[in-house]
Order: sequence, then structure tokens, then C-alpha cells
Amino acid sequence: MAPSKPNDRDARQARERLRAYQARQTVHETKVKRRKRDNWIAGIAVVVVVGLAVATQLLYFTGGPGAATASSSASPSATPTPTPAATGANTGDVPSSSIAEGRDWTGSLVINGIDLGVTLDGKQAPQAVSSTISLAQKGFYDGLTCHRLTTDGIYVLQCGDPNGDGSGGPGYSYGPVENAPTDGVYPAGTIAMARQSGNGYSQGSQFFIVYKDSPIPSDAAGGYTVLGTITSGLDTLTSDIVAKGVDGGGTDGKPVVATKIDSFTLQ
Repeated sequence: MAPSKPNDRDARQARERLRAYQARQTVHETKVKRRKRDNWIAGIAVVVVVGLAVATQLLYFTGGPGAATASSSASPSATPTPTPAATGANTGDVPSSSIAEGRDWTGSLVINGIDLGVTLDGKQAPQAVSSTISLAQKGFYDGLTCHRLTTDGIYVLQCGDPNGDGSGGPGYSYGPVENAPTDGVYPAGTIAMARQSGNGYSQGSQFFIVYKDSPIPSDAAGGYTVLGTITSGLDTLTSDIVAKGVDGGGTDGKPVVATKIDSFTLQ
């Protein structure tokens, strides 16, 4: 066989370089496509995670057991109270509504050493007051946190969750809504029961203290059961805890000042 000519060798080497280049291009394009696919999948995953986080926050603040449905984005104007839903049932071992004895109960709710005088209306809210009396007498509230503060449009400090995140309760739930204001306005000093959105039978141990007049829209279950009022100490609570704001600088979340119930006594 005749030896290869230089031109043939050069051509062969050129073809080999071309094939090598094309192979590298193919690998590069495959990597690019794979990277785009991975980025796309990662993007979807981020959207899902963010969506779940948002849903969790919505559950935490507006749908969890005993969580107040009032949000800081609610309309600042009062809305008419709709006819409360009549459906629902108590769950668990709910204390008898007769404990309240149809009378006023006075006592002391101590939060971060701040002694708040309280009066609960056992006549207008017999079931809610009876439950609160029962829990207070057992020491249920002692040491629990106030996990939520809202500072825009609706002004409440929410307390009484054994889980500390808005998801817990006393092991039972009850209803219906009692003693809700007909105009949807909750005056400063109001103590009211938190609950799930649209569920008047989801009240448990969580309550909220209104530290400034707040219009809180009603829903299908009506308004929010008013237990009674803070008769003293609200100014100190506002200056020492509320005025410090919400953790992270928001308007709805954990208070900057770690807030704990020291004791709750009634008589």
C-alpha cells in the first residue's frame, strides 16, 4: 500500500479535530439543557416551598385551632355582623357552662409582671367564661406565651396557646360565638376568644386582648366571643410590650418582647 500523502493525513486530522469538537459541543449542549431543566425544576420547587410557607402562615394566623381570624390587612371599617352559622358541635370534654354562674368574675391576669385587672361576663358569655374559669383554676395558663401581636388596623395581643405558635388548645373546642359586638368594633380593653375562620365551634384556650379600638370583620360564624374587659394595667401592657413592635419589623407576628403569662386568677 502506498504511504499516505501529507494532504490525506492533514485532512484526516482535520476530520478528527472536527469530530472531537462536535463531541465536545454535544456534551456542552447536553449540560446546558440539563442545567436549564434542573433550574426549571428548582424554580418549581421554590414556588412550591414558598407557597407552602405562605399557606402555613395563613394557617398559623387565620386557620389554626384557636387562631384569631382577624388579620392586619382587614378593612379598617366595621362591617355588618352576618347571621352566625348554626351548625357545629363541641368536641372533647368541654367544661359545663354552669361554672360561670351567670355572674361577673373579677381577677388578675399577670403578663410579664404587669398586673392586669380583669372582669369576665359570665351572663353574656357563659360557655366561654366557664371554660376560662376552669382553665385558670387548673393553672393551665401559667407560663404560656402571648405568641401574636398585630399593629396595623387591628390591634390585638393573642395569648393562651400551649404550643406557642397558634396551633394548640386545651384538648377540647366549643361554641357557638357568644356576646360578639353587633357593630364589629372591639373597644380597647376587650378580652375575646380566638377561633378558626368561619368556625364558631373552634374556641379553646386562646384569647386576645384588644389594646386599641379595633374593627374586626365578622364571617360566617359571626364575630368573636367577648369574655370581658381589662379594667386596669392596659397602658403599661401597651408601653412595655406592644410599643416595642413585632419581631422582624412586620405588623403581624411574634412580639419583639418575649411575652409570658405569669398567672391568671379569677373569683
